[in-house]
Amino acid sequence: MAQQYLFTSESVSAGHPDKVCDQISDLIVDMYLEQDPESRLAIETLATTNRVIIAGEYRSTAVISDDEIENAIRELVCEIGYEQEGFHHEHLQISNFLHGQSADIAVGVDATANKDEGAGDQGIMFGYACNETESFMPATLYYSHRILQNLHKARVEEFSDVLGPDAKSQVTLLYSDGKPIRAHKVLLSTQHAADVSLEKVREIVFPILENSLPKGWMPAKEDILINPTGRFVIGGPDGDTGLTGRKIIVDTYGGAAPHGGGAFSGKDPTKVDRSGAYMMRYLAKNIVASGLADRCTCQVAYSIGLAKPLSLYLTTHRTGKVDDQAILEWTLKNVDLRPQAIRERLNLNSPIYLRTASYGHFGRSPQEDGGFSWERTDLVDQLKQAFTK
Repeated sequence: MAQQYLFTSESVSAGHPDKVCDQISDLIVDMYLEQDPESRLAIETLATTNRVIIAGEYRSTAVISDDEIENAIRELVCEIGYEQEGFHHEHLQISNFLHGQSADIAVGVDATANKDEGAGDQGIMFGYACNETESFMPATLYYSHRILQNLHKARVEEFSDVLGPDAKSQVTLLYSDGKPIRAHKVLLSTQHAADVSLEKVREIVFPILENSLPKGWMPAKEDILINPTGRFVIGGPDGDTGLTGRKIIVDTYGGAAPHGGGAFSGKDPTKVDRSGAYMMRYLAKNIVASGLADRCTCQVAYSIGLAKPLSLYLTTHRTGKVDDQAILEWTLKNVDLRPQAIRERLNLNSPIYLRTASYGHFGRSPQEDGGFSWERTDLVDQLKQAFTK
């Protein structure tokens, strides 16, 4: 590892056009799971100027009308903050092309008397954790998310007539001996009203940046870039077409770890793109939280229709206090990685997914209703007992 280096991650706000689509897709997933926890869903959303298009497949006993879905989408867009000429919750044209799931997929995935429930698709999924932050997330992504979460709070509470819902952040940190020590560059682009000057935007945003970073981490003023184009009035889906699943690095680890390639939003938990990635995060976080390593990456691979994973890979990047192979063998012996077992362990057949669609699927606090259950550290005691001599 280099003695000193720079690393960068970005985040986007809930009003970013791709995130609007992620939220709509997960809103629909939650609506079906609330009525039928065994619902099978694969929902895609496209958003552009005053238009939302949803498409995909479902299999469910839930009864949800097109009007209910449309009304829920309008309420969500309103909550995100879009009341603009080019994207307004009241004026949206919403096209619904959802249809029934292929029977061929159902045959391969469903459990029978002679077969366990199989994975909903083939693929590889990664999980990662490190001890750079209290949330066991990479610091660059943690602070990128935090800036936008604080910006959202300020916009809603104080500056709704000044700032718009679309925003992006980017944080570059200086690392020394593998640990972040200060911010090197900070970039924030935020949508604003047409009559608001760049100076006013900077006046509002600068203290938000300062309060989002650790004390003493702010870079020099010339290294703080706020709306570098000078103007950001037209934003959201009116300025840039949004699609579900285009912010997978923002959703995961900010580029600090590999990504298997599959998006999460819009998918029910039989889709291992989602549940497998959540499980790998759960394993990696528990390993780091137990003190067995400073960093950990886990990978799992599945075949559609088969219950047992094809492979499990684990590395602590030479930071482990015990041998990686020993941790891997303990995991294979003590943790069931079949899709149904993952869903049961993490209680994934619940309407908990809309909240994951903004500001990252990982690094959040586990919630009483089962939300972010993959962030629990309930394997720590077992791991410590297994590897403490």
